[in-house]
Amino acid sequence: MTGDHHPSRNPMTKGDSRLAAQNDDERGSSKKAEPNDVASTVTSDSLIIFYKKFHFPNDLVAKVPKRSDRACLPPPGYLTISESSLRAGLRFPPPPELIDISARCGVSLAQFSHRAMSVTMGLIAFFRDHGAVLTPEYLSRMGRFIVDTQGRVTFRFKWLDMRTRDPLKSWAHAFFYVQNDWGLIEKWGKMKDLPVPLHVGEEDILKILNIPDVKHLLFEVRHLTKYIEEEFLFKVGLSIQAGKSEAKMLKKSTKVHEPPAPSSKVPSKRKSDDPQALLKKKKLEGISTSPSQVPPDSSPTKLHVPGDVLKHQCLGRHKTDDLLSRHMELEVELTQTLNEWNDEFVKVKYLQGEYKRKYDHRTKEVKVLEVELTDCRTELANVMTTTSLKNQQIDRLQIELVEAQTTITQLLKDQKVSGEKVAVLEAENKKSQTIIAEKEAALFGLESSRVIEDFKKSIDFKIIIQDHLQEAREHIYNIEVKALEQQCLDEGFTRGFLKGVRLLQRKAGVKIDGLTTSQASEDPSSDLGGAEIESELRKVFSSDDESVDVE
Repeated sequence: MTGDHHPSRNPMTKGDSRLAAQNDDERGSSKKAEPNDVASTVTSDSLIIFYKKFHFPNDLVAKVPKRSDRACLPPPGYLTISESSLRAGLRFPPPPELIDISARCGVSLAQFSHRAMSVTMGLIAFFRDHGAVLTPEYLSRMGRFIVDTQGRVTFRFKWLDMRTRDPLKSWAHAFFYVQNDWGLIEKWGKMKDLPVPLHVGEEDILKILNIPDVKHLLFEVRHLTKYIEEEFLFKVGLSIQAGKSEAKMLKKSTKVHEPPAPSSKVPSKRKSDDPQALLKKKKLEGISTSPSQVPPDSSPTKLHVPGDVLKHQCLGRHKTDDLLSRHMELEVELTQTLNEWNDEFVKVKYLQGEYKRKYDHRTKEVKVLEVELTDCRTELANVMTTTSLKNQQIDRLQIELVEAQTTITQLLKDQKVSGEKVAVLEAENKKSQTIIAEKEAALFGLESSRVIEDFKKSIDFKIIIQDHLQEAREHIYNIEVKALEQQCLDEGFTRGFLKGVRLLQRKAGVKIDGLTTSQASEDPSSDLGGAEIESELRKVFSSDDESVDVE
């Protein structure tokens, strides 16, 4: 049975037809409706139909929304439930798997779209049918939830192909409230992605489901709507149908305002009932209509379940031949698929080996790069140390350069001062040279200027003359002067001294101005007076002073 049509075993009642017609009238407006600005179209009659069709438990408390109520803001202590979720397989009480998934995602059940709810409930039923439990980890490995701009949650598969279809688009306005007895999130929340576990893979899912390969799994869940049919939900324990195993009337609830539905207007689904069921029904009707008790607001009719359903026989006998032929076709198709799968498996193994080889090669390259990176880091540390030392040397050299510049500046100042002093000395030297030149010019005018000039030019001659003069003086002093001392003592000091001077002049060859050669060679007469002797001595002393100046 595919998911493209309604199941033939659950035909739509008259109330369902009215509800569907009401939904079809508003189908055009529901495409653009948002949960924040649309009122609910569920009435008390619609809620009675939901109680009958989807087999709500007797103790379930439901509430019809007001015109001002919205789906995203339920009353405190209540959940928002849409009709599309009920058609997608949601039953009460909600299964623990759905409660866990909703808590992990951080959203309420009203945010689940028909696809998200049908996929979740279908997978829960599918896992239970195979003796497993659907966990958020398995669900996140098979697909992921996606939220749209209106806050609705849908589901996208990763590696499975599941077909779901909602024939009615009335999720925005067909909602009601249910008392939250299970700790579910009431208000609309922000979607949180389920964590994708690394330790859970396709092989683990196939192993817990006891399915040989992915092709078989794809075939099983391709049409997922067959797992949310009422019979299958009852088979796996997700639907508790009131009146089958234990017939009880719905409890009275002050929170559910429903008009009393006359029993005469409720059509019977079966023309003939079992005698035991009729007897039991009469007893229940007698109890409910007794004057000591208040009649309930609504009394849903029991839904008869065929015996084959209670025995979990979902296939009719008239379909056996079709199933056998279909089985043969599937066997051929599965054999061909298995061969193709083996070919693909060989290719995958080959590609796995290639990828393993490339991975090992890349791993070696990464290790080599890590070693090179370590060497580069060490070299960089050495370069940084060397650079630091060079920077310290540059700092010291810069300090020395500043000191040298200071010294050079001081030397330049000293040089400038020395230059000024040299200029002053040069000026003084020029003045001295000028004076010397004037004196030399004056000396050239004298008769002895040539002799003096020659004498200045000949330093050796000057030294020789000085040596001879020194020897002559010593000789005169040692021999002649001592001899003259005795003579001076005899003849008188004055005469002897004058004679010695003249003798010295003759020996030295020095001429005295005013004294001729003949006068110098003659001996002084004894008749000279004191005045004449004094004049001669003055001449001698004056000539002696001039010779000293010349030297």
